[in-house]
Amino acid sequence: MTADHKARFQDQLNVSRETISRLDAYEALLRKWNPAINLVSPATLAGVWERHFLDSAQLFSIGAPAHGRWVDLGSGGGFPGLVVAILALEKCPALEVLLVESDKRKSAFLSTVARELSLNVTVLAERIEAIPALGAAVVSARALAPLDKLLGFANRHLSPDGLAIFPKGAGWRQELATAQESWSFKYQMSPSETESEAAILTITEVSRA
Repeated sequence: MTADHKARFQDQLNVSRETISRLDAYEALLRKWNPAINLVSPATLAGVWERHFLDSAQLFSIGAPAHGRWVDLGSGGGFPGLVVAILALEKCPALEVLLVESDKRKSAFLSTVARELSLNVTVLAERIEAIPALGAAVVSARALAPLDKLLGFANRHLSPDGLAIFPKGAGWRQELATAQESWSFKYQMSPSETESEAAILTITEVSRA
């Protein structure tokens, strides 16, 4: 099954063998570190190419700029941030990826992967609320917080013409309605390629309502 998922990933993203090799190396490091620091649910490792790699790569396909800074908040095991950085190395090498992860062990993992795979990545081992505004071209976050809280982060860290990309589960409509009570923003919804009830919200022009 892993081979099928890997082939699907390569077909859909049209990436080089070098990119697939980097993802293989990332998978190996994820499996090595996961028992000690619980980067992802062990049950999802068997389908890592679909559940984590492709799920993250669809965000890159939606919003990757040619240059500037992509900021991934609460990066955890590196999803989507490290996958974005691996794809960027081939597709848009001028893109800088910044990963924000306050857990010291997880940030150490992120730094190890970035170093071993020679990625254009900076890891900030700090709380999101404590860092200065980052002027990002793109802000992303996966399974981090409700949408209304994520929009507060986006409002702080996006450049004026920046883009926030937030994957959301089956309850995305309710999260959207709740967020619209406190925030003004424009959005587009894209169906998730990896989860039938999920959606990816692409958001611009965030301000307090």
